Amino acid sequence: MEQRLRRRDGGHPPIETTGRGVTGQQPSGVVERDNGYAWLVAWLLMLAFTMSFIDRQLLNLLIDPIKHDLAVSDTQLSLLQGAGFIVAYLAFGPVFGRLADVARRRNVIVASALLWSVFTMLCGLAHNLPTLFAARAGVGAAEAALGPAAASLLADYFSKERLPRAYSIHFLGPYVGGGLALMLGGMIVGSAASVAAVLPMLAAFKPWQITFIVMGAPGIGLALLLLLIREPPRRSLLDTESVEQERFTLIEVCQFLWRRRAFYAPFVAAMAMIMLTFYCLPAWMPSLFMRTYGVSAKEVGVIYGPLQIFSGCVGVLAGPTVNRLLARRWPKTSVLMCVVFVALAMIAVMVALPFAPTFPAALALSAASTFCYSFPQAIATSALIFATPNRMRGIVGSLYTFCLSGFGLGFGPTIVALVTDYGFKDPALVNFSLPLVCACAGLLGAVFALFALPAFRAIVAEDAQPAASPAGAPVTAS
Repeated sequence: MEQRLRRRDGGHPPIETTGRGVTGQQPSGVVERDNGYAWLVAWLLMLAFTMSFIDRQLLNLLIDPIKHDLAVSDTQLSLLQGAGFIVAYLAFGPVFGRLADVARRRNVIVASALLWSVFTMLCGLAHNLPTLFAARAGVGAAEAALGPAAASLLADYFSKERLPRAYSIHFLGPYVGGGLALMLGGMIVGSAASVAAVLPMLAAFKPWQITFIVMGAPGIGLALLLLLIREPPRRSLLDTESVEQERFTLIEVCQFLWRRRAFYAPFVAAMAMIMLTFYCLPAWMPSLFMRTYGVSAKEVGVIYGPLQIFSGCVGVLAGPTVNRLLARRWPKTSVLMCVVFVALAMIAVMVALPFAPTFPAALALSAASTFCYSFPQAIATSALIFATPNRMRGIVGSLYTFCLSGFGLGFGPTIVALVTDYGFKDPALVNFSLPLVCACAGLLGAVFALFALPAFRAIVAEDAQPAASPAGAPVTAS
């Protein structure tokens, strides 16, 4: 009863288990890793992530029209941006994360896409703040399923060497989606009368309501397209033949995370700071442009949207490449050094932002900030997944997302609004409150990443030792 074995799984640290389940069984119809179909799956999941962020970020463009029509303050709207989404997102994240560990991940993703699209359309049917808040919460609850299920699925389609690049493709979604939300949303909100003429049933709705309805509808077709994804066998990242069937109790997951707390706690804190800028900047940058430089919502959408797509995609694709270059100098800690450097770069960009003399200058700095917060996303996720057993990846990934999104989206936009409303006491000074908050987040991110360095270095050294022993050979736990 008390006997426990330490098991090696594809590069993750040795863990203790009670031995339930079996490993090493030969799968029937094993899906080949790194082949053309695997890359198709990566692009399909990128499309799903894109659509989810269109529906998630669309609200950012519509802040001022909603504020005018519903007569609400910046702080109330920030709660709609943050708490209205993130409370439900966090509440359902661990539930869906656990479901991704025990059920068919493809089906979880399909159901998620269908539900968030319906709730986005329901945002367009809202006529007051409480009903809009409820619909926004529905979007958050449904989108909570995508992240952990997709991360776990990709880890079974790609080898250790190709996984960071696969994640970089997947993480194009937030930047393409956020940009398209601004670009397409700006076009629709600026042409609402024409849309209502083509679709007479929308004639009674405000332009911002029409935008929600039109932008949410394509997600229903996306859910059908995602049925093309096949569920792969669960396998170790280092073992391409055996199927991973062993499951772990929630107590065992907690024990595993507690033993590695010296790494997980500061690493998650550092990435949470990066994610705070990820949510603060797109949430308030459109309002900054409109209030400081006098541009319209449509102009912001069609200019800032494509710029966000470009700079975000360049950043997330550059991450794995630069990480390989840094690995020559810091072979065991290059991932964390990426976080340190990008956090320091964010500080420099934010210090310059309040003093941008023109709209084009502010756009250039916003592009640099998007590059910074997008840069470490793929490499950080691949490092987390590689360090985690297969049957824990869903729940650990959801807890990681819980912490990052919970802090970033739950507090970020509201912190900026509070600094604007109660610190500077002038909505026009969002061009000072936004960079102040993001610069402080960058400083804390660099500090936390440095705190995580010793523990991460020790983990890399520890993980290298089991790999030299015969695969599957049990070692008595100390």
